[in-house]
Amino acid sequence: MASRRIRPIKGFVPTPDRLVDHMVSLLFEGREVDPEERLLDPGCGDGAFVKGLLRWSKAARSRLPAITGIELNGQLALHATSDLQGNPRVNVISGDFLRTKPPRKFHYIIGNPPYVSILLLDEHEKAEYRALYRTATGRFDLYMLFFERALEVLEPGGRLVFVTPEKFTYVNSAAALRALLSTYHVRKLEFLPDDTFGELVTYPFVTVVEKVRSGQATRIVTREGTERTVQLPRGGASWAPLLNGSRHELNYVRTGHTLSTICDRVSCGIATGADGVYVFERDALPTNFHPYARPTVAGRDLDASRPSVQTHSVMLVPYEADGRLMPLEDLGPFGEYLTKPHIQARLLRRTCVSRKPWYAFHETPFMSRIIRPKILCKDIARRPSFWLDRSGMTLPRHSTYYIVPWDESIVEPLCEYLNGKQAQEWLAENCQRAANGFVRTQSNSLKCLPIPSEFVTRARSPLISMANVRSQDLGPPVLEMVA
Repeated sequence: MASRRIRPIKGFVPTPDRLVDHMVSLLFEGREVDPEERLLDPGCGDGAFVKGLLRWSKAARSRLPAITGIELNGQLALHATSDLQGNPRVNVISGDFLRTKPPRKFHYIIGNPPYVSILLLDEHEKAEYRALYRTATGRFDLYMLFFERALEVLEPGGRLVFVTPEKFTYVNSAAALRALLSTYHVRKLEFLPDDTFGELVTYPFVTVVEKVRSGQATRIVTREGTERTVQLPRGGASWAPLLNGSRHELNYVRTGHTLSTICDRVSCGIATGADGVYVFERDALPTNFHPYARPTVAGRDLDASRPSVQTHSVMLVPYEADGRLMPLEDLGPFGEYLTKPHIQARLLRRTCVSRKPWYAFHETPFMSRIIRPKILCKDIARRPSFWLDRSGMTLPRHSTYYIVPWDESIVEPLCEYLNGKQAQEWLAENCQRAANGFVRTQSNSLKCLPIPSEFVTRARSPLISMANVRSQDLGPPVLEMVA
């Protein structure tokens, strides 16, 4: 049957057939399938996993358990029901898996739970989920709650296979989920290629869990295809060191202080959602745009052979120092440029325009917290490396992370420490892995980096009063800054 176009739905990420077939094989691996058993896909979408199960049944010449699919979105549930053409072994239900527990338990559960950040939930939804789920802590994501509910309705001895982002293996908000999973046998953890879902970068990860007493080893499959066996920690500790290959106690500093203790900001750089509109080569910048331009750097501009930050690009910024978007009529020639039909059309195609003015950045930049002496690093590199922006005038873009200590006097020794042996050893064990052995440096990991006591100052408030900063406090025009 020809595929039909389904409008974008919050949290729904279509699963490629190749991945579906692989997950189905993991679901039944080493098991005799009993047609009297029950199988659940708790967020079945348009029925991709159910179709994969039917393909497996035909190829293996084996009967399937009775299949139940639950889908919150009526449009997707209708497509699934239509495509499955009334198969008597399949029952697709339109319902909310997180709010209504199924009346029966299941021997098998498989799926691709919706990825919905807490930032996309309203206050009522957050409170409701926190009351219902012990894994709804911190900045939780709905897929974490799917794990909890699925394990609740999984029969003892049953098996669960989910594909989700790998983030739950190390973020603080998923500590409760890791603690829950550690009470069962996590049979296998498999890193998938970054491009598994096409251009949608989710850092996908397959988890296979059996509802039996914990204590058994876990098989790890890396993105390079190598395998090894580990013993996951009990409780909510991060799994990152073990997943990254640690087999020994590291010799890094243990003071109780972390990078987040001494920093105002540890964050990803500015996301405009349209760098092609806002970023220019410095030499190509029209003269009348100079008042709105600031030097900017992307991850690819950070060169390991050069210890200082060098940039030849500038970013046009329509914001005041405190993050207020300037009125279009106050932007002069910059505003006229933005309202050109082809430029405006490009900006209107961004997802952020549903909640922001059409010329706003994807994320609001608080300039007074960025334009300060800081440390920069690439988001993905062979190994984490750090560069000084002594002047503080450079704007990091979304492929760059920036670190702003409360006390500007420690920025240079701190950068030295980050590039030193102790910090590098810790980062190698605790940062995410990208393809081909590269390391993904993210704020969640950086914030947890142990810091020597010598860096811990008594300063616990910003050196700049955000309320009193004006745009003219942020430095001279761009041509003077980058000269």
